[in-house]
Amino acid sequence: MQEVSPIKLKQGLLLPVMESFYTIQGEGIQTGRAAYFIRLGGCDVGCVWCDVKASWDADAHLLFSIEDIVKKAAIEKARFVVITGGEPCMYDLIPLSRLLKDAGFKIAIETSGAYPLSGEFDWVCVSPKKFKAPLAESIIEAQELKVVIFNASDFKWAEEQAQKVNADCELLLQPEFSKFDLIMPQIIDYIKHNPNWRISLQTHKIINVP
Repeated sequence: MQEVSPIKLKQGLLLPVMESFYTIQGEGIQTGRAAYFIRLGGCDVGCVWCDVKASWDADAHLLFSIEDIVKKAAIEKARFVVITGGEPCMYDLIPLSRLLKDAGFKIAIETSGAYPLSGEFDWVCVSPKKFKAPLAESIIEAQELKVVIFNASDFKWAEEQAQKVNADCELLLQPEFSKFDLIMPQIIDYIKHNPNWRISLQTHKIINVP
């Protein structure tokens, strides 16, 4: 069993990493960009359609020092990193983000907004979930609001969240992939009537990359 330092974990010096990998960002405004992903374990938002439920239990994933996390990321050519989860903002990300910055990385965070932001980020994507609503202090920081549409009632939810963001935030609707054929026509029609929104597709699933 791995020895755990609760103090280092609380300080954000150790983090549970489910996986990390170099790929192409598949969704949102940064689609098509080479990116190194750091997926942290631990999430209590509980989306029924989540495609990474294995990330929910933080204790199921090994802890890594932030030095080792950054060292591994720095092997790859791109200097753009995406911190995701799980719910990454369950942790203090200030130490990791500062170390990544020192290594020359631009940093994007993908969060539900259910926890306060803690870190130095170049791009903040908030993907709010009905199961645990975003904090006002987090969603106002979003540069990208990405709402997953699972059923027709989610359009109303999306508009409610759009009222909470800043004026420069990009608004995106993304079909839940397992219901793509059913939901996509509805999103197209909705955006034609509400052109302040854009479509986000999970292109990584289409082109078969992680």
